Amino acid sequence: MRRLEYKWLVGITFVLALIMQILDVTILNVALATLGREFQVDPAALQWVLTGYMISLAVFIPSSGWIADRFGSKRTFQAAVIIFTFASVLCGVSTEMWMLVAARVLQGVGGGMLVPVGQAMLFRAFPPDERAKAGAVLSIPITVAPMLGPVLGGVLVEYASWRWIFFINVPVGALALLFTVLYLREEERTGPGRFDLPGFLLAGIGLATLLYGLEQGAQLGWGTVQVWVSLLVAGLLITGLIWRELTVREPMLDLRLLTDRMFGTGNLLLLLQTGSMFGILFLLPLYLQNLRGVSPMHAGLVLMPQAVVMLATTQVVSRIYGRVGPKRLILAGFAVQLAICAGLQLQGLTTPLGFLAGLLAVQGVAMGLLMTPVQTATFAGISGRAMGQASSLFNVSRQVATALGTAVVATVLVVLTEHGQSTMDPATPLAEVQLGAYHGAFLVSAVFAALGILLALRVRDADAAASLDRPSGSARPGDREAAGTVR
Repeated sequence: MRRLEYKWLVGITFVLALIMQILDVTILNVALATLGREFQVDPAALQWVLTGYMISLAVFIPSSGWIADRFGSKRTFQAAVIIFTFASVLCGVSTEMWMLVAARVLQGVGGGMLVPVGQAMLFRAFPPDERAKAGAVLSIPITVAPMLGPVLGGVLVEYASWRWIFFINVPVGALALLFTVLYLREEERTGPGRFDLPGFLLAGIGLATLLYGLEQGAQLGWGTVQVWVSLLVAGLLITGLIWRELTVREPMLDLRLLTDRMFGTGNLLLLLQTGSMFGILFLLPLYLQNLRGVSPMHAGLVLMPQAVVMLATTQVVSRIYGRVGPKRLILAGFAVQLAICAGLQLQGLTTPLGFLAGLLAVQGVAMGLLMTPVQTATFAGISGRAMGQASSLFNVSRQVATALGTAVVATVLVVLTEHGQSTMDPATPLAEVQLGAYHGAFLVSAVFAALGILLALRVRDADAAASLDRPSGSARPGDREAAGTVR
């Protein structure tokens, strides 16, 4: 049998698991209205299908690094795939709303461990100067799954049953589990120390409360009591977490990693990148379906060019990253994103959808320019021993950035819509007022992108030197081991 390097086997396994996890989220969004009718619940109750999963993720992402160090990365990843797949079956056979929400919480347990642990295994398998290639591997599920999700979800709900949006995870999960058992090897474990129970509680409850508060603020408005109480409690818990983790000898989350210049800057860049791009991705389906009357399936088709171009761009960037360095690529990515925000101001009620698809294709270039350089440079100075902790922190940043970006653009959209309706001329069509609100909300992404450019100026290629190309023959002793082969 032809030899395949171990690092690519890790990549294939993680891609399969990540496709399952991302596909689940994107398919579910399309089916929410159907689930509401099926279980005869109002939108507030239905929202817990999403919120329960999000809170469960928030609890287990911070602890995933310690769990992997204690029980082994391979065992933890296996357990995560099994839990997620089994919970998908439970979702599909649910007959009551409480059963579905409970199964989604269980899915979050698997998802909260799956992504950080899998990412850490992937980055350990690739030598530092080849981690741009690992980023290119990660771009496959990150682009393909959101591209297929809305279309596949629409087909399953319309022509099969809503239950199949969960059952479809089973064959993918089984294949990921098979690859894990057959090809992945257990990594050498380092002593994780005692379980930091106070850190676990502060991190899990604090992050879950913060995400809940941001989500409720976007939905209910920032003046409601429960939103302010949630954010106040989250602030107190996170303050306590920072004090605890900086003073305890064996922390659950090693916040000291953020003192590394590139790792700290990279986490902030991730926040701005996610805020800018996810804000647009959140708004566009609403704009297309609510304002333009486009079906969910056709909205997915309009978004498809973005994913295709991003995938292609990422493959190119992964090949030139080692020579060009992260700074210029990141600056270029945020600059292109600013141009996209300007182009979105030209969107009207009758603008051809082909123009929007073209804009999104260009945004795919921006995403490709940013994703691999930000991720690769962020982990450039992180050793294999600290990779699990670093991956947990990075994924915590991603969750907060996603929630924050969504909350800000949703709030601006609501505020501008209400203001426009209260001051509109009676002769002005309501759709024109709503369009103006969308234009204002799109500008939020421009602010995130502009801040990204300013922060990218702080990036020094020298800080990411370990991830850049090195002269032939300068490989470190550990590189050969990381790139071992499996028959």
